[in-house]
Amino acid sequence: MRFTFRCLDAKADALLLHSWVTQPYASFWGMLTAGVEDVVEEYARIQASGHHHALLGLDGGVPAFLMEEYLPESSPLAGLYAVQPGDVGMHLLVAPPSEGPEPGYTTAVMDAVLDHLFARPEVQRVVVEPDARNTKIHALNERLGFQPAGIVTLPDKDALLSFCSRSDYLAARAALDTLSTTVPQGAAL
Repeated sequence: MRFTFRCLDAKADALLLHSWVTQPYASFWGMLTAGVEDVVEEYARIQASGHHHALLGLDGGVPAFLMEEYLPESSPLAGLYAVQPGDVGMHLLVAPPSEGPEPGYTTAVMDAVLDHLFARPEVQRVVVEPDARNTKIHALNERLGFQPAGIVTLPDKDALLSFCSRSDYLAARAALDTLSTTVPQGAAL
């Protein structure tokens, strides 16, 4: 397996995370002007919440992405949609590439994250709420089976609420597998 996960250590991983969340491409993460101590405080709060936690995704043992998992009923989404048993919320931030872009990399990361979440039998649906203006993540979400449900207003943004059921994910993954066998080597997905 290419990707593995480990629990984020708010203090030990703060410099690394700071280098990611302050990149211009991470503007939708909302931490462009954060200092290292702000990152420590935010992730210490997340890890201590009991309903929201962060994991580092590793690519061959090297940190490559940040994944947050949360309970929608304990988040700003509470009351904005009918939370169902088995719903889990997710945020994803991929690190800047160290050796230039790799075609299909972000799709592979998202696939690994969804596979990780759906590996737990109690997870029936993954919920995301990216900024409504973040068209790149909307396209990635749709590629992996997310169905848009509409715009919701959260304290920090207008967001596109989307859901991915286990069956939608498996169908999207099968389509990607089929596509990858018919696309010439080196072409981007």
